[in-house]
This record gives sequence, structure tokens and C-alpha cells, in this order.
Amino acid sequence: MEIRGERECTDCGERWSYYETGEIQCPACGSVRSVGVGGRAEHTDGPVELDLTGVRKTVDTATTAELAEQASEEAATYVRRAGFVHAGSLERFDDTYLAAVELRRVGAELARRMRVDDAEELYLLELLRTADSGDRPGPEAVPTGLHTPRGLAVAAAADAYASDIRRVHDDPGRAVSRVLSGVRAERKRIEALDGDVDPERAERVVRALRELYAYLGADDEAALARAQERL
Repeated sequence: MEIRGERECTDCGERWSYYETGEIQCPACGSVRSVGVGGRAEHTDGPVELDLTGVRKTVDTATTAELAEQASEEAATYVRRAGFVHAGSLERFDDTYLAAVELRRVGAELARRMRVDDAEELYLLELLRTADSGDRPGPEAVPTGLHTPRGLAVAAAADAYASDIRRVHDDPGRAVSRVLSGVRAERKRIEALDGDVDPERAERVVRALRELYAYLGADDEAALARAQERL
């Protein structure tokens, strides 16, 4: 949504960036009486970080189901507040967000299973180890039993990113619109198959959106062509 990026305290006159803090409370005097000043801009990127340290501390004591549930809940908290538009500018489709969406779904899936095999448990631990450092397992690392949550995670993340692209570029032009239509079609195919697709195929959507970001940010025609080819 469009919001004013600067706030001013009506009690002490202090000004601060709402884009950076997400707070209406004055950082100087603590007053909650403040007003937005300046122009408005699209902004969906909440001031939130993915921190899985607390969950990792329970690895040796929690059951797999408990660990999976904790990880899923922590990831869900991050995903609800994260976005890709900062003060009117589109940001990259980053691995932290993608890993968080996947951890949310993988964790929820494993938390309700009666049995989890070794490969699936190791994959959960790998996601938990690397997600908040901006890393994410490649398609080849996904166990067969987790293709569904991986596919659905990519579809959900792609939908969120495409939506934010349109917030910034409400009239992106025919070529960009074709790529976004291709992303939408592929996302719907993944959802129709309940996410059960080859992870490499799902990854094409991620790569296409990253190529599209490169085009939109730097007018890179070659990146636009690659985005079209991937779909």
C-alpha cells in the first residue's frame, strides 16, 4: 500500500523513517502521537528479519514433529511481514524469503506426519541451518517426499513477488506482461498438481522472476529474453 515514509512526533517534533522502523511511536520521547509527513510511496517491506537461532537451540531436545512445528511458525511470522517493495522501489526475489516460505510448508507437512524418513529430516535440518543466512537448497537436494511443499512454496512466493512487481509497475508494457502471464500460468499448473512437480521445473519460475527484476532495474534486454525463454 502507499504510505508516507517519514513521521513526525506531535509532542517533541522528532522525525524518523517509517520505512525503516515500521513504528508510529517516537524513538526520542516514546509518544505514540505522530503524523505522516512528505509524499506517499508503495511499501510492502516490513522491518522484519528471519532469525531461527531459538529454534536451532532445540534441535537436540525436541522431537522431529516439535522442531518442524516451531520452524514453521517462526518462518510464518517472517513471511507475514516481509515484502518486496521498499519506499517505492522493487527489491530482489531473495533466497531468504523463498527459504522461509518453504520452511513454513515443509515444517507444517512434517509436523503432521506419522513417519518422517531420514532424507526428509535431514532436509528440514538443512533448511533450518541455512534459511536465515540467505541460503537455500537447490532443486537437486529436495527429497521426493518433499516435492509437494517445495512446489507450493515456490508458487506462493512467486505469486507474492509478481503482485509486488505490479504495485511498482502498474503498466509494465507488453513484454513484461507476457512474462508475468507466463509466471501466473506456471504457478497455476503447480497448484493444480498440488505442488508435486519436479523441483527443477518449479525453479524456472524463480529464475524467470529474477531475470525480470534485472530487466526492470537495469533495462537489461538480454535478461528479459532469458525470462521469456525460461517460461
